[in-house]
Amino acid sequence: MTVSPPERPSAKGRRRPIVTIDGPAGSGKSSTAKAVARRLGFRHLDSGALYRALTFALLEAGVDPSDWSTLNATDLAACGVELTPSHDGFRVTVSGRSPGAEIRSAAVTARVSQAASLPAVRNSLLDHQRRAGETGGLVADGRDMGTVVFPDADVKVFLTADLAERARRRLLQVTGEVPGDEQVGEEARRIEARDTWDSEREISPLRKAEDAVELDTTRLTMAEQVREVVRLVDALTME
Repeated sequence: MTVSPPERPSAKGRRRPIVTIDGPAGSGKSSTAKAVARRLGFRHLDSGALYRALTFALLEAGVDPSDWSTLNATDLAACGVELTPSHDGFRVTVSGRSPGAEIRSAAVTARVSQAASLPAVRNSLLDHQRRAGETGGLVADGRDMGTVVFPDADVKVFLTADLAERARRRLLQVTGEVPGDEQVGEEARRIEARDTWDSEREISPLRKAEDAVELDTTRLTMAEQVREVVRLVDALTME
């Protein structure tokens, strides 16, 4: 599948472009963004890891989820979530340590959308994300990278895929095994519920930026979708 590059001004004023890749759960945005960043020699920003780290920190501290909406900037800063550059991306830490796979636990996954829907939480992490793009050379993925965090990004991509395909990919990523139809159906219902939550929240809802290129990855291999995003960036740099 080939799509046309967005009509955007050239990035002559920036040393290297900022690329945003947004989309719903299971659309392949994180894997695609990481591979695109590697191909371009850019840093990769996984914004979801920040929200997961903060959710993990709140759960670890024993803060009842029913009280999260009462937390202010000082409370959230005390969680100690930090983002520091690494050789090819960014390292997320909580109170000085890397939580690693703990931020991908079922407990965190069940609560991360709740945390991400809170204005105080989104505001507390916004500066971290914008600082990551100050020098350009960034591929950022999430749900509001092109609409809120980097509204002036040089290239914006919005990934989509059929619900069943997104469910299959998510299960394959988590378990490493090809899922059965029943498993796919159950996961599809969970993803659909999260899509609804993310799309209907008042703060930074999931939506395609007006100037983003929509790329349906249902029938694309990972190599094909990476190649298409890189083509969009290459087209920009040749202007």
